[in-house]
Amino acid sequence: MASSKFLIIGGSSGIGLAITNHLSEQGHEVYVGSRTTDTIPQKDNIFHFYFDVLADEFPGTQLPETLEGLVYCPGTINLRPFRALKEEDFLADFRINLLGAVKTIRATQNLLRKTEEDTSSIVLFSTVAVQTGMAFHASIASAKGAVEGLSRSLAAEFAPKIRVNCLALSLTNTPLAERLLGSEEKKKASAERHPLQRFGEPSDIAETACFLLSKRSSWITGQVIHVDGGMSAIKLFRH
Repeated sequence: MASSKFLIIGGSSGIGLAITNHLSEQGHEVYVGSRTTDTIPQKDNIFHFYFDVLADEFPGTQLPETLEGLVYCPGTINLRPFRALKEEDFLADFRINLLGAVKTIRATQNLLRKTEEDTSSIVLFSTVAVQTGMAFHASIASAKGAVEGLSRSLAAEFAPKIRVNCLALSLTNTPLAERLLGSEEKKKASAERHPLQRFGEPSDIAETACFLLSKRSSWITGQVIHVDGGMSAIKLFRH
């Protein structure tokens, strides 16, 4: 596959770092916007700039003249009973998950349109809890539901030049999920809740995201694809 230029927001840890490494290993130029750098490999084809999506204006001068793809990774896992959630909690999840993505896409859409490729690609992230009702997920499911709506709307508006897809995930072994996978007992319980009998790893998500960034997915847009170990589609009955 010919070398392309990709922007990964939140590409210094977890799923974002896995995507960064995958694209870099394929020989692409990867531009990473994040608040930390210590985990990012020192490679000639990885370029980092500091970016706090909640506090900073988008630093467009740090990017090339064109982009073939954008991945927006920042997210939250705010699992609390509804009675304990305040309006500020909903707003915080909304800002990082939806408005951060909006800010990034607004700042880069012209770069994505300039590519010489047939189409460029945007990949966003949701949660299995949007489709499958789950207790204690009211705030994050509301915010990610908005992300799914944004994905479909922009897929229609940006077609045919920019494809937009969304990955709906179940629990994945990242620093963000450390509290939920912090012991062997928690890991075992989480694995057993999934039909495939394991929780996700960043590499599972990175493989799918990189497929959506590539020409191999050139006829896919406006989709919410579940990468969730079967959680959203399968109910196991134990005998």
